[in-house]
Amino acid sequence: MSLLDIAPVVPVVVIDDVETAVPLARALVAGGLPVIEVTLRTDAALEAIARIAAEVPDAVIGAGTIRGAADVAAAVAAGSRFLVSPGTTPGLVDAMESSGVPFLPGVATASEVMALADRGVSEMKFFPAEAAGGLPYLKALGGPLPQVRFCPTGGIKPDTAPAYLALPNVGCVGGTWLTPADALASGDYARIEKLAAEAAALR
Repeated sequence: MSLLDIAPVVPVVVIDDVETAVPLARALVAGGLPVIEVTLRTDAALEAIARIAAEVPDAVIGAGTIRGAADVAAAVAAGSRFLVSPGTTPGLVDAMESSGVPFLPGVATASEVMALADRGVSEMKFFPAEAAGGLPYLKALGGPLPQVRFCPTGGIKPDTAPAYLALPNVGCVGGTWLTPADALASGDYARIEKLAAEAAALR
């Protein structure tokens, strides 16, 4: 099954404290969102991925903010089952293709989409979704490039997610609203599970 078809929303998570990783992942999975993207923006990220991979078997854990071959190698070594990048370069795509795990390369223009499609890539991250044109832009891409599907991420909220999910070329959306900083700080995983359950019901 494609990554885009597992759940309607992929939580995009920034983890500062590695001790929150496992309970956070368990709450998201319990709420119905097993695909979790941990961004490589903190020192705790790789260890967080490793712990989730080892202790939450029902989670499909992946790494975001992949920027180069070193990130690819480190993420896969930590147990990432997929990779997500904010943008694409030929070298980065080479590294992701060689990793042996699914990947969603980031795109924001028709030319970037076409370049990846020429390489046989048909599933991509549209980022930053709202800033790059949002719903109208994705609708426009669907005409000339109907074979490509997207996971739009960036600025999407619970009230706008359903409109994205209704587009035929959108498989899922990425969301940061599922793990509020105050909930993480206070250990309110019940709230995170509730948010996940609401998001899982969007499709």
